[in-house]
Amino acid sequence: MAPDDLPEKQTLPHLIRGALAQPREDVVSERVNGTWTSTSSAALLKRVENLACAIRDAGLSAGDRVALMSHNCVDWIVADFATIFAGCVVVPIYPTQALDHLAHILTHSDARLIFADSAGTQERLVESGAPLPRVVRFDSPNPGGLQPFENGGAAIRARNPQLPRAYEDALHPDDLAVLIYTSGTTGVPKGVMLSHDNLGYDARVALDCGFEGLSSEAAVLSVLPYSHIYEHTLIYIYLLAQVRYFICHDPGELIGDLRDVRPAEMTSVPRLFDRLLAGVRGEALRHGGPRGRLIPWALRTGRRAMYARVFGNRVPFGLRCEYALARVLVLTKLRRALGFDRVEFLTSGSAPLHLDTAMTLLGFGVPVMQGYGLTETSPIVSVSRLSSNAYGAVGRPLRGVAVRVAADGELLVRGRNVMHGYYRDLDATAAAIDGGWLHTGDLGHVDDRGFLWITDRKNEVFKTSTGKWISPSRVEASIKRSIFVTAAMVTGRGEAHPLALICPNWALLRLELPQLPADAQPERLAVRDDVREFLTHEVHRQTRSLASYEQVRHIIIIPREFSVEGGELSPSMKIKRRVVEERFAGEIRRAYDDRSPMSAATV
Repeated sequence: MAPDDLPEKQTLPHLIRGALAQPREDVVSERVNGTWTSTSSAALLKRVENLACAIRDAGLSAGDRVALMSHNCVDWIVADFATIFAGCVVVPIYPTQALDHLAHILTHSDARLIFADSAGTQERLVESGAPLPRVVRFDSPNPGGLQPFENGGAAIRARNPQLPRAYEDALHPDDLAVLIYTSGTTGVPKGVMLSHDNLGYDARVALDCGFEGLSSEAAVLSVLPYSHIYEHTLIYIYLLAQVRYFICHDPGELIGDLRDVRPAEMTSVPRLFDRLLAGVRGEALRHGGPRGRLIPWALRTGRRAMYARVFGNRVPFGLRCEYALARVLVLTKLRRALGFDRVEFLTSGSAPLHLDTAMTLLGFGVPVMQGYGLTETSPIVSVSRLSSNAYGAVGRPLRGVAVRVAADGELLVRGRNVMHGYYRDLDATAAAIDGGWLHTGDLGHVDDRGFLWITDRKNEVFKTSTGKWISPSRVEASIKRSIFVTAAMVTGRGEAHPLALICPNWALLRLELPQLPADAQPERLAVRDDVREFLTHEVHRQTRSLASYEQVRHIIIIPREFSVEGGELSPSMKIKRRVVEERFAGEIRRAYDDRSPMSAATV
């Protein structure tokens, strides 16, 4: 691609200021005491400039690191933008970050200032044991709080209105803007160095993948944590798209927020879309009777019709009639009830989206565009478009981003979105980037139409004792289609067959198996024969379309869900496979020692 086709390099303050130049009263909105409250573009920019002055007045210099540990809110965006406007480097931290990793991030980054959203977050900072610099709290009206700190910056800016511009003018597009630590599923998190141009370029070329077609009155709903690189870059994309941007504070309030906002677009991860559909099926199970049977029938019919349309090019007449009836009776109403009646498309990334999920959503009129990327690529490498979508693939690479496949099947990426390296880790940087090509650690291929397909993580695929290679994420995705399973992890390296650790949805299991004692704890339920037999059958039912060597022959029932607090999940909700395998090593060994065809062990 000719260099003239690509956007010129610019700093993030230049990008943000340009995006906010178009006056609007509702550039970003959030719930305040239960009421949606909007911030105008002018007010947002004013707050950013004031806070940038306060940051520099606090003794920080260009290039100093500023940690940001908060749940999603407007204050997060203001602090993030202000840090960048001040010429400093943002270090986003998940509020749920494990304490040892939190201490490492604060120490390794040498953060000179920390923004925290609450007293609880500040307590975690103290508990980490890391030496702490000044902490500015969003929720505190006291001198250590955000508002007094920001007011001090406003006074400085009033005396010298050109100060924010002076900070910006000293910046270069290749300067470091964000230092984001990878979630660390296999060890200590590494600091990914992303420049102004890395992030700005990725946002601008991703914009023309459908976002630019959204109208200025279109609403988008932010769901993923801002500490997640995907959502971090989406902030810039949504600003450039000139849409109405709404913040979901709590994923537990998502359905209510969807109904209020009725977004034209929402970006999330497969886990959330799966849970949305599981919630719909769960409601049907709770209702029972004709209505309870009607919803699963409609979802199945829509899914079958979409499979026929997408992969068979035509829907048979009988199925077409059945689908029309399902739309009238259920699917149109369901789409409205979920707040999806104005959705033009959803975007999914961070992990593979099961085809059944995509086809089910498409069945009630909600297309899902899949994307692919990683923290080290700012993060978007490829994304599907409404005009050219291959379901199951993750789209075509963005403009100016090259993807090639190494001899061992690993995907390599080159482009202006590729990180500058790992902070203070030359060896890891040299291992990751070779001749400008980033080794992604993902296996996949590019088809003859230019679509990118992901197979699995290179370090997660394993070989059984029979010599067959197993993709655990492929088997896990099949198992998690069940509404009775909230999480699954497949293992079995060197064994005859794979094994699955299952976290059940106990609420729905109680509805399906009414004989279960109402007051019984999950630990007691997990060892019951009827629970074991039901989940064994359910896993077999969901995986029967897989190859025989991929079939799960043993399951281990985990009474509780995997969690960040429990150590099984990273802050970005990825399973820490090594941790789980070590924690349940005894149970895994006992399950394999049981030679029955489809046995189940419980924990």
